[in-house]
Amino acid sequence: MEDFPIKEIDPFEIFPSLSEIPQKPKRMYVRGSLEQIKHKKIVAIVGSRACTSYGINVCKNLIEGLRGYNVVIVSGLAMGIDAIAHKTALEAGITTIAFPGSGLSWSSLYPAINKSLAKEILKSGGAIFSEYEPETKGAIWTFPQRNRLVAGIADIVIIIEAQEKSGALITARLGTEYNKIVGAVPGNVFNNSSKGANWLLRLGAVPITSSADILQELGLQTKDTPVTALLLNEQEGKVLGALTEPKTKDAVIEELGLTSAEANVIFSTLEIKGLIKETYGLIERIA
Repeated sequence: MEDFPIKEIDPFEIFPSLSEIPQKPKRMYVRGSLEQIKHKKIVAIVGSRACTSYGINVCKNLIEGLRGYNVVIVSGLAMGIDAIAHKTALEAGITTIAFPGSGLSWSSLYPAINKSLAKEILKSGGAIFSEYEPETKGAIWTFPQRNRLVAGIADIVIIIEAQEKSGALITARLGTEYNKIVGAVPGNVFNNSSKGANWLLRLGAVPITSSADILQELGLQTKDTPVTALLLNEQEGKVLGALTEPKTKDAVIEELGLTSAEANVIFSTLEIKGLIKETYGLIERIA
């Protein structure tokens, strides 16, 4: 018998909020477990397939900061931000579910390159869903339809990097229509990959600059709750601890015995989290 067989389910029993969207799914298929998604806040994270290193780092850090909270990460299994979101959730021990723009048979799953990722999601206790017949191939029309389901089940929809015309913006628009919280990560104003997200912010999307912003919007954390300990891994904590006074990057690297590559990732992470800033070549702790 095949592992994680495809089953037809009642979509409104699993995701009651889908009964409130205009184009309700007539049916839904699933592979995997449904137990891990019950009574949890659903965080949709979507973005550019052609993501930058900035987008990747932001995605990873936002999700890692949700470790230990009662949340599920949902995305579309696509290349780029979607795949990073699923992989990071797996690494952080957070349940993740996927809505590919295709049927769920292994011969049809799109994109085929992420078939192994889909199987990891299933092995971790997550699930993959589709309203399409199992052998349905991905097509131009299947992806926008899929996006309405991602927006429909989410408690918050977060956009990380999106060009001016992208599927991620469709998901954001639908999230607004469905009265969901819609957030966007501020991006580089000179990069096309950030134009869509920055446009959403001008329209009133919630600025998402840290995991604490997500938790605050979901009502899982108050403004008065310290977040520093929740957001730091061991290396980040050491770097923050070393910044008892403003120092150069080279001084911190030498003091902690870090490689340049390790240090660049840590400094970028701490800056994204709003815990340090660089002024005239000196790194200063601000939290």
